[in-house]
Formats: sequence, C-alpha cells, structure tokens
Amino acid sequence: MLKPSELSSLLIKSPNKRNGYTLTCAGAIGLAVAIGLFLSGSHLFAPGMVCFALGAVSAVLGIAKLLEPEITMTIDASGMHYFHRRGEVKVSWHNIQRMDQLRISQGLESLSLPYIGIKLKTVGPILDTISLRLASGLLTEQRPLLMTASAQDEDLSTLEDQISAEFTPFIEGNDRYKGVLAMFGHRCRILAKHLGFHLYIATDALDRPVEEFIALMRHYQHQAMLNEQ
Repeated sequence: MLKPSELSSLLIKSPNKRNGYTLTCAGAIGLAVAIGLFLSGSHLFAPGMVCFALGAVSAVLGIAKLLEPEITMTIDASGMHYFHRRGEVKVSWHNIQRMDQLRISQGLESLSLPYIGIKLKTVGPILDTISLRLASGLLTEQRPLLMTASAQDEDLSTLEDQISAEFTPFIEGNDRYKGVLAMFGHRCRILAKHLGFHLYIATDALDRPVEEFIALMRHYQHQAMLNEQ
C-alpha cells in the first residue's frame, strides 16, 4: 500500500474502450459488403441483410466504446473524480461515509451486484459539482437500481410516494435545488434508503478487481485523513 507521502494522483482506465476501433472498422466493412451485395442483384438480398445487420451492430458497439472516456476516475489526496461520457463529478473524502460493493438480500442469501456503492454524509456538495447532463444521464441509467430497490421494499406505496417527490424541490440545510438537480438529489436519497448508498459506479468502469479497488479507495481516504491531523 502507498505511504502518506506517496498519495499521488492515480488514474483508473476503463477496459470498455478495448476493441473499439476493431469493432468500428469491422462494422464499416460489413456495411460496405452489404451495400455491394444489395447492388449485385436481388438473389444476394438475404446474405446482404445478414452482413448489414452484423455490420450495423458491430459499428454501433464500436462507436459506443470509442465514446467512453479513456480515464473513468482519478483518485488523489482530496478525493475521487468520476468521469462519464456525459460529464464528471468530484467526491471529497470528507463527504464519504462508507464505500463497498452493492449487495442485496435474496431470500436467505446475499447477492452481489456489479456496482460500487458510496454512502455520502451530505448530498449537497455532489449537486454543486455534478453537470446537468451527467445528472440527467444517471437518472436514466439508474432505473435498474430503482427496480431493485422496489423489489427490496415490501411497501411499494412508500417507494411510489418517494419517486413522486422527485419532481419537488430538493432541500438540504439552507440549500434548495430545482429541476434535474432536485430529481437527482431525491434519487440519491431514495437509493440510500433502500439500497444503502447514494452514488453507484458500475464495476465495468474499473481496471482492477472490485475488492482491490475498494481497498485502494479506503486506503486513500484513511491516509488523506491522517495527513490532515
């Protein structure tokens, strides 16, 4: 592990960009072949459609990979900086209460889900730094988490009331947020109440095993706090 004096900025690179160029090129070739088959005659329509479908899927997947940020996170003595194709957000170590892999109860068993959960002390600092595009994008991407939360709660009417409250202003202390930021603030509270964490990072954004990443985050936070004493 790193010593306090060695807490330099650490870059986390996403593996999602791998094969992006290969898939895009393969897709372009597949589409070109398909067009050639279409122009060659109606008797080649069926294989042309196959090449077109495969090429389109490959091209879309490749372009999606290329649009992903090269660096998904930076970790340093001040906190973690999360980068998304829609924007970015900074989370200070002082504002993190707990970090762990998301787990839910399924009968008598505990099931691990592909997310790193971050429980915050206050949501306001996140709403002050997150971009509107990222907040809007996360609201959409978190729908599976919201469905998971509904499956964990026996009283669905309470959850429905909380979701309805997303369209009202979000108030924390003396701060008042409206619009997309208010919706995201309410969503953070709902997920924290039902799943235990405010923020969630998909594990496919990591360049190392989940346990190693969580241990690294905790170490940085611990050492950063020690350095301030």
